[in-house]
Amino acid sequence: MKQRDLTKGPVFQTISIFALPMLLGNLLQQMYNVVDTWVVGKFIGSEALAGVGSAYTLMVFLTSIILGLCMGSGVVFSLYFGRKDDEKLKEAVGTSFLMIAAAAGILTVVPILALNGILEWLNIPDNILGLTHGYLFIVFLGIPAVFLYNFFAGYLKALGNAVVPLVFLGISTVANIALDLLLVVSFGWGTAGAACATVIAQYSSGLGLSAYVLWKDPAVRCVFYHIRIKRAVIREIAGYSVFTCLQQSVMNLGILMVQGLVNGFGTTIMAAFAAAVKIDSFAYMPAQEYGNAFSTFIAQNTGAGKKERVSSGIKCAAATSLTYCAVASLILWFQAENLMRIFVSASETSIIEEGIQYLHIEGAFYCGIGCLFLLYGFYRAIGKPAMSLVLTIISLGTRVALAYLLSPIPSVGVLGIWWAIPIGWFLADTVGVVYMIKNRREGRT
Repeated sequence: MKQRDLTKGPVFQTISIFALPMLLGNLLQQMYNVVDTWVVGKFIGSEALAGVGSAYTLMVFLTSIILGLCMGSGVVFSLYFGRKDDEKLKEAVGTSFLMIAAAAGILTVVPILALNGILEWLNIPDNILGLTHGYLFIVFLGIPAVFLYNFFAGYLKALGNAVVPLVFLGISTVANIALDLLLVVSFGWGTAGAACATVIAQYSSGLGLSAYVLWKDPAVRCVFYHIRIKRAVIREIAGYSVFTCLQQSVMNLGILMVQGLVNGFGTTIMAAFAAAVKIDSFAYMPAQEYGNAFSTFIAQNTGAGKKERVSSGIKCAAATSLTYCAVASLILWFQAENLMRIFVSASETSIIEEGIQYLHIEGAFYCGIGCLFLLYGFYRAIGKPAMSLVLTIISLGTRVALAYLLSPIPSVGVLGIWWAIPIGWFLADTVGVVYMIKNRREGRT
């Protein structure tokens, strides 16, 4: 149970070394979705790709609620770890586990019962309704595994250990790839096979990591023998987790609403969007995980009262993240067509052209989302998660409003949806940076 104290050592080296396994971990997690998309697009067809793409957006929304709760709890764990308050840390672990487990149970049962209504709301075309329904029913069963993995991974990362979650995620990713090829390509199970492969892989990482932490960490075992729930701890966890959960869920609700709008343009646009979003998520993922590592760094140093180190961390993280985003934008601009062909047959020229158009518009502005990830992490870490929610509402509210206003215009069409994305990023960045500068000048952060 190796731990890493982020309140000591050179700032750039400290954040980067801690971020590296987190980056690799998210890279592996993205492989879940990329492999499903590749197998479905290459071995089943464009209609299946469109259906799985819509299902993916819905699943991201549901699991983002769990992820937000785990991230918020992780900030509390980091603060207590930075303060060396072991008793409070134990209370926080037990309390948050029960809270998030209850949420995961609800998020498993309710969507299954409401699946038909959800598909109707998403405007799924009739020709892919059946396969989308079957795929979603199976992947909903994996939500408890998503909770287990993200809760215990969040606990370990809060203590500065990002390596062990990476190992378990690596094992499950290899399992997912092997099962995808076996169930879809060899057995011919179609989209149901891809869903089964994902769920089995998720349980291998969730149950495996849970067992490892309980085996290796006596403090956590002690917590689960006798969970102590105190109102003060609930209030503190809720103060971080609820807003972080809202921030994550609002962000993905906006994306889900955009998905419904995209679905109205037919299966060609849906398939292009499904493939391009995977490429997009893969490209800016390092900036997202760097923002999460930065958040833990800020939380530990805030808990330890090291304000100068917090300032140095902000400058270092901004330079590192924006440099990466600029490089990623350049690569995506020149390689968009080759990347689309990973998921789509070369004969599907209309799908490839639509995907390139999306990637050229959004991919050119990754600096906007890179900055936004840092702002999310910063405000979570300093005890202002509500500000992260405000920035998300600005970003996604702008995106959804512009998409619905512009896309019905015949001369604009789907381009209105694509351009709404970077506009929302930069508007939220402006508000977040101005608010940060104002508060730091007044000595509030």
